[in-house]
Amino acid sequence: MEIIENSDEKLIWSALEYEERDRSPDWFWALGIIVVTSSIASIIFENYFFAVLLILSGVLLGFFAIKKPDIVTYELNQKGLTIRDRLYPYENIKSFWIQVDFQGEAGLKPIFFIHSERAFMPIISMPIDETIAQDIHSIMTSKNIPEVEMKEHASEKIMEALGF
Repeated sequence: MEIIENSDEKLIWSALEYEERDRSPDWFWALGIIVVTSSIASIIFENYFFAVLLILSGVLLGFFAIKKPDIVTYELNQKGLTIRDRLYPYENIKSFWIQVDFQGEAGLKPIFFIHSERAFMPIISMPIDETIAQDIHSIMTSKNIPEVEMKEHASEKIMEALGF
């Protein structure tokens, strides 16, 4: 995580697209065994489309497991929140939440959540550094955006526990 600029008018930081994990060869063997056995079972039950879908999913999952995360730049400015090249104007942000480790909860990562007006995946989460949490809070409240508690989705926690 890197803070690029922090002033009264704008805040720019960058972070990895997702948390990179080292996976052992055993993880890939397990993935391969699960995909192959599931595909064979689908073929036995004459569900060929599902077998092809399982194989394709396994290959893509393996590809994304070895892919290195990109660095994403975030910017809070006078117009709104910019993620990469996409602008989310303040008037399209319904609410926000900043998750930081105030009570000493173990493993709580600092995350900035916004609830946008998008129909698909309206809640967007961004990793932040604890040093800029107060600055983000000040900017969002100055734009009259309500603060509503949000948490990581349960599916994200399950995927993290499975090593994804």
